[in-house]
Amino acid sequence: MNKVILMGRLTREPDVRYSQGERPTAVARFTLAVNRKFANDDTQTADFISCVAFGKPGEFLERYCHQGTKLVVEGRIQTGSYTNKDGVRVYTTDVVVEFCEFAESKRTAEQAQADVQNETNIGTDADGFMSIPDGVDSEGLPFN
Repeated sequence: MNKVILMGRLTREPDVRYSQGERPTAVARFTLAVNRKFANDDTQTADFISCVAFGKPGEFLERYCHQGTKLVVEGRIQTGSYTNKDGVRVYTTDVVVEFCEFAESKRTAEQAQADVQNETNIGTDADGFMSIPDGVDSEGLPFN
């Protein structure tokens, strides 16, 4: 049995192209960053897994998924090889996606994005308001 289930985030926008012919088919290539369990030194690492989705899953990725989107992907591992321009044999391993769906709600994703934004804005709290520094007289502020 060849079955893979992954949960991770898109590392960049999916690269979607359409096949030639009578009925063009979406072919979406993307990389999924899948966190590993914590290592002994408490650092978190990730595996970057190459994936390809054909047809409906490819169209779903094109329409609704962007860099950072958290997905659950189900599919199978496919290996292959080719000879590059220099005559060197290159081996490939991809997950061929048969099914994918969001792994978090839009609201959760927006909140995660807001949290990242707030971390970069020093002196602001979760609502985006700046904290009043110590020593500033609150009576002199334009509102109470």
